[in-house]
Amino acid sequence: MHCLLDESPLEAGTLYRLLSGTICPRPIAWVATQDRNGNDNLAPFSFFNVVSVDPPVVGFSPLQNGQGRSKDTVRNLEENPECVVHISSEALVDALNTTSASLSPGEDEFMLAGLEKAAMPGVSVPRIASAPVAFGCRLRDIIHFGDQPMAGNLVLANVISLHLDDAIWDGRHVNLDVLKPVGRLAGSDYIRTTDRFALQRPR
Repeated sequence: MHCLLDESPLEAGTLYRLLSGTICPRPIAWVATQDRNGNDNLAPFSFFNVVSVDPPVVGFSPLQNGQGRSKDTVRNLEENPECVVHISSEALVDALNTTSASLSPGEDEFMLAGLEKAAMPGVSVPRIASAPVAFGCRLRDIIHFGDQPMAGNLVLANVISLHLDDAIWDGRHVNLDVLKPVGRLAGSDYIRTTDRFALQRPR
């Protein structure tokens, strides 16, 4: 298949299946936000990565919904520019999937998934108490790519605080056998990190 998109545009649904099916595996940002009234929101996003180390910045991209409107996460960040980004583990993947449900604004996905909240240093937004890794963040920027359905919103967030379970971090390395992170493929498929190999980088 060869396709010049300016000459032969593909429908958004086709592009989504193509991009999400080939750009994988993708880490998952499990993002907690809060609206101006103090209502908590929790949602997973698989368009996610670290984009800077010094300063520490993470980026994730909530897509516009099917009506071309911003999701609660983006609206909340515009009202309260703080969030907590969690790294999901196998033990919490069912709860993560539960929080991907479409709820009305103001409804609490923590409660829906039966997740306990805990305070996160430096931000007003709570973290998931049982999540092994959490980054407290302040909004750096939101880049909007349009109002049409499935347009992206690139959220860049400065990491200002960390929560790490003691069993995961030895001061130098993350123990992936303890963390057991999960990633996204296409459709309903997820992936584990249990099949790993190493290559020496060239000097």
